[in-house]
Amino acid sequence: MHIDFLEILGAFMVLFAIIDIPGSIPIIIDIKSKGVVVHPSKVTLVSLLIFLAFLFIGSPLLGVFGIDVSSFAIAGSFIIFLIAMEMILGIELFKQDAHGNGAIFPIAFPLIAGAGSITTILSLKAEYETINIFIALILNMVVVYLVLRLTSVFEKILGQGGLQILKKTFGVILLSIAIKLFLTNTGISLPYAR
Repeated sequence: MHIDFLEILGAFMVLFAIIDIPGSIPIIIDIKSKGVVVHPSKVTLVSLLIFLAFLFIGSPLLGVFGIDVSSFAIAGSFIIFLIAMEMILGIELFKQDAHGNGAIFPIAFPLIAGAGSITTILSLKAEYETINIFIALILNMVVVYLVLRLTSVFEKILGQGGLQILKKTFGVILLSIAIKLFLTNTGISLPYAR
């Protein structure tokens, strides 16, 4: 177990893209406009606990079903691919329930710690050491907390156009991540890949 800054950066970027908290700003603003009080620290803590549960006991849980992390990573690559297509094409494949009891649902789960990000946590374990994923996760939760605190400020700074550009950019990054996860865990290599 050793800390590798390149692994931390890689895991941070993957998680940042899949959690896509900047892309969630319009959804969070919409939820707030419906009278839901968002407590940034509470939402961040619940999201972190969900992620940590899957980071540390996700593999044994999969073992109960006879599934290895590589197989789960391949399945995760398909989910990440579909999420990327949503972001790039502006379509909705995964329906999000905007109703819930307070801000924990739907912001902490499934908006932040949703199926795609939980799958990504488990998929990353096939590529990176747990300590590096843990550090990247903590850094992402700091970003989540700050964005939740400054949602309306970000809306004014970026505007609708800026938010759309961010969403499309991270969609392309996610698409590349999905392909890499698939290739790495299937053993397929591209002719010109290095």
